[in-house]
Amino acid sequence: MQQSNDKTQKLINAAGLIFKNLRQEEMKSPLNKFAREYDIDRGHLSKLERGIVGCSLTMAWKIAEAAGVKFSEFAKLLEDELGDDFKLMDE
Repeated sequence: MQQSNDKTQKLINAAGLIFKNLRQEEMKSPLNKFAREYDIDRGHLSKLERGIVGCSLTMAWKIAEAAGVKFSEFAKLLEDELGDDFKLMDE
């Protein structure tokens, strides 16, 4: 079971890194400003970016949209970050 938790954490960390990169590099927006402009709780966004908490599909879509990318592009970035061999479930 621990391996599953490790995989989940890896997914959460990768998503957070992508969110942070999109916000900082693509939008050049400070966390407080981004959160305020797009009605996203600043504390929650900070925890997402640091991999402390995961997020719902709805929140991921909202952040991607706010960052100016399609959700499918976010998903591709996530797949690229995790690598071709990443599987969330054991076979």
